[in-house]
Amino acid sequence: MNIFFDVDYTLLAVDGSLRPNTHEVFEKLAADGHRIYIWSGVGVRTAEVRRHGLEELVVDVFQKPLHDFEARLSVFDVNVTPEFVVDDYPEIVGVFGGAVVRPYYFPVAGDDEMQRVYRIADDFSKTGHSDDSAFRRRRNGGPSPG
Repeated sequence: MNIFFDVDYTLLAVDGSLRPNTHEVFEKLAADGHRIYIWSGVGVRTAEVRRHGLEELVVDVFQKPLHDFEARLSVFDVNVTPEFVVDDYPEIVGVFGGAVVRPYYFPVAGDDEMQRVYRIADDFSKTGHSDDSAFRRRRNGGPSPG
């Protein structure tokens, strides 16, 4: 499954710190055979991926469309279909399907959103659904997990 993670307030706090358990969850997702992509509405964030040591786990980094999400993928040369999106912005998750996370504005040691994301992605990849309230089904059906 192609899993796309947003950067600001999804993976990174205002101070640039990485959300707890991001490395571990990325490792588990990759070990499960998923492809991890990073995208951001403020541009290609390769420097942040490198700074946090995620480059070995991330397939590619893109700029994210901020409106007309599907139609504008080609504008930003997103050449792969997002099959599961993780973002603090519910609208984009509603279009592609995935998990809406609580915004990560400031470092919080007990934040467990990444483990929650893993459970939702794992459920979805195995059953095509998750009972978690953060799960959103892709609008208009869309591709099956895989």
